[in-house]
Amino acid sequence: MNRFTSAAAVLAVALLSAAPAAAYDQLVEKQVFEMPTYTTRGGATIAPVRIGWEAYGTLNEAKDNVILVTHFFSGTSHAAGKYAAEDKAPGYWDAIIGPGKALDTDKYYVLSSDTLVNLNTGDPKVTTTGPASTNPATGKPWGMDFPVVTIRDFVEVQKALLDSLGIAKLHAVMGASMGSLQAYEWAAAYPQMVERLIPVIGSAEADAYLIGTLNVWGAPITVDANWNGGDYYGKEPPNKGLAEALKIVTLQANHYEWADETFGRAWAEEGKDPAKSMDAKYKVEAVLDQVAQARAKVSDANHFLYLVKANQTFTAGHGDSLAAALAKIEAPTLIIHQPEDLVFFPEGVRKTAALIAADGTPVKVVELAGTRGHLDGVLNMAQAADAIRTFLAKE
Repeated sequence: MNRFTSAAAVLAVALLSAAPAAAYDQLVEKQVFEMPTYTTRGGATIAPVRIGWEAYGTLNEAKDNVILVTHFFSGTSHAAGKYAAEDKAPGYWDAIIGPGKALDTDKYYVLSSDTLVNLNTGDPKVTTTGPASTNPATGKPWGMDFPVVTIRDFVEVQKALLDSLGIAKLHAVMGASMGSLQAYEWAAAYPQMVERLIPVIGSAEADAYLIGTLNVWGAPITVDANWNGGDYYGKEPPNKGLAEALKIVTLQANHYEWADETFGRAWAEEGKDPAKSMDAKYKVEAVLDQVAQARAKVSDANHFLYLVKANQTFTAGHGDSLAAALAKIEAPTLIIHQPEDLVFFPEGVRKTAALIAADGTPVKVVELAGTRGHLDGVLNMAQAADAIRTFLAKE
């Protein structure tokens, strides 16, 4: 492994996990939940629906010690622990999930599920229904005939999972980025179930700038000739376009300060000056390319586009005005954000906090420090551990 392949591997792990020294100490089992049929909020029918899920800790007899963790755009349900002792890194929020940690698994049953249209279709530990799944009406992959799904649909499938487990109350709902959108939707749609709300690095509506940003994320896929209008299953997949899309996401999810500190203007290969050859690259380019290409091999381009659409169409309450939807939230709320976030800007977070608090709902905002920008909400959550622990313990 050369030094740039090694750097790419390190960056890929860093993008997906906090990799703390003290990991959740029990091996994690991935389970599968199946619904024979599901009707989307748009009125379309998907049959069957399958999602993967995992949990940490023990469900108490009253089934009221549950914390639901909802995952981010490129994430999975693997929030903590390892599937096998030899796994290189634990789940992405292992720093705050486990015995004695902020989400104390000696007290709480922490549950996380893969979403519909999960990006990581090539990961054998991910179970998800989406465009790459077989349409029973045709016997072929759905492709772009798969119904448009929303953040609310993600929540409804999660609720069906909880119903199947006999869980009627959530001690808290907590998620980062796209996970925060699901958390807001949970609290607005089912206020009687959600006792505490902890959105991380996200606001309660996709504003025009985020809608445009997401359009830019998806654009490289749709101009890849192999995409073929989404009809590529069994053919050459549009992995070049998908890799370009993932490269944009990776860079924007980080922060310019981190990029400058990590790479500076170093060349990718010694003796190859980017100023003297179009083939020569800077180190940051080479690492981004390698990470994106590796991720594209285990991801699905159509699933990426469906996730883009779900995030673009999000506004809490699914049809209500934002103010009316957030007025439905009764749960005390702890909002965690990074003021240097380049995906969800602080203005949107402050607006969300003000609207939730407008009718007297308790809201506290905690800021994360760091140089990772948006990704500080995944990689540096240990900073907020004390605030989370105190918040969860409040009556």
